[in-house]
Amino acid sequence: MDFFIFFSYLATFLFILFISKHFLFRPKNQPPSPLSLPIIGHLHLLKNPLHRTLTNLSHQYGPFLFLRFGFRPVLIISSPSAAEECFTKNDIIFANRPDLLVQKHLTYNHASFSAPYGPHWRNIRRISTLEIFSTSRILMSSAVRSEEIRYLARMLFRDSNNQSFRKIELKTRFSELTFNVIMQMSAGKRYYGENVVNLEEARQFCDVIKEVFSIGGATNLGDFLPFLRWVDFQGLEKRLVSLQKRSDPFLQGLIDESRKEKGERKKTMINVLLSLQESQPEYYTDEIIKSLIVSIMSAGTDTSALTMEWAMSLLLNHPHVLDKAKAELDIHVGHGRVIDESDLAKLPYLHNVIKETLRLYPVAPLLSPHQSSEECTVGGFNVPRGTILMVNMWTIHRDPKLWVEPMSFKPERFEGIEGENQGFKSMPFGHGRRACPGANLAMRVVGLVLGTLIQCFEWERIGDAKVDMSEGRGLTMPKAKPLEAMYRPRQTMIEVLSQL
Repeated sequence: MDFFIFFSYLATFLFILFISKHFLFRPKNQPPSPLSLPIIGHLHLLKNPLHRTLTNLSHQYGPFLFLRFGFRPVLIISSPSAAEECFTKNDIIFANRPDLLVQKHLTYNHASFSAPYGPHWRNIRRISTLEIFSTSRILMSSAVRSEEIRYLARMLFRDSNNQSFRKIELKTRFSELTFNVIMQMSAGKRYYGENVVNLEEARQFCDVIKEVFSIGGATNLGDFLPFLRWVDFQGLEKRLVSLQKRSDPFLQGLIDESRKEKGERKKTMINVLLSLQESQPEYYTDEIIKSLIVSIMSAGTDTSALTMEWAMSLLLNHPHVLDKAKAELDIHVGHGRVIDESDLAKLPYLHNVIKETLRLYPVAPLLSPHQSSEECTVGGFNVPRGTILMVNMWTIHRDPKLWVEPMSFKPERFEGIEGENQGFKSMPFGHGRRACPGANLAMRVVGLVLGTLIQCFEWERIGDAKVDMSEGRGLTMPKAKPLEAMYRPRQTMIEVLSQL
């Protein structure tokens, strides 16, 4: 009985707190907002996919939309001018990330990229820009990416019969490729395909990573309703603690193994960080290194793989675009060798295909959330301290006021006036201080994979029906149905493929 009395008092207290905060002492001049409910705020309005729900609300209330996810204020932005104001005039104010349970456990209590804005975060950002994602470092690892992508082409060629079309599921292939690329660059190890040294370790680690992606996309109601976090309402924290205990030995093992190879170190991310650790051991701890690797791994694998899948889906539904991209490759690369990274600068149309894919199907339709460190003004509206900022790129990228025929797949749009001075019309990798530092690497990987598949193979849909372009659930935007297609080697590339 005492248990029910306690929760009755708690519910009453929270209800009174909500009424006083949102009705009696409601701040003036806040952005437009739908009617909210006690305690849960606007959580009852949210449906999957979230970016579409927020788009519909923005069409009703405008480009500045104020919501409450439980007890946390949220500002939804859906116009370039609003985004520009947030990421220029108020960039420092919105330079924090919200403190979410998933990030806390998976990144060693915000030890790297999700750290609060300040000296530590600025140093992490500086190190990642200069030592991990600099142009020189990316060029040094080009052989790794080439090796993995040629391995994919070799496996596709081996599995084909050189004549008739063969069915393939591409989602898994893209995920395995991007994961191998990141792990090769991070630790010099591959976990999928041939030449995997420790198959059991690979299997266990891949299981952990799949769960990281699964949990990482989960919504924790305890982040918005603190009293649910006290009792771990969804059991998410228990799963996160368990996952962290399982993943830590693998990550620590990668560091220890690299540390033992001191005299024969490869130019991997971990070894670069270990070199920094030798000069500043009290700062570059193993926890910071593990947090960096987890963050890079989770941000750099799923997003690139999804972009490839969306791009191939669009190309299959628009054969004339596929033919034009193929013609460009034939002219600038030819049939005597497989495309490499140095060719990408000569392939503007292929680059436009990727940009148009990111416009129509941004894998982060809602940019990674920011949080205000103090009260500010956006669009003439007052925004309270501690407000979560979400930029709905899905809405901006499909706004008919900004784009000609916004629902059409037209890579050519980036060749003319419409493609110039994109600014805040197109921000698939974010903007400002928290913009993705790995954007250059991601564009290289996606460009090289698509270029290789287009140059080396012929592609068709399965049947006459177009590829289903429905979105699935998640913070990143997966396809509802994994992409399957028909392929066969191009006759002009068989000799080259047979020598890979």
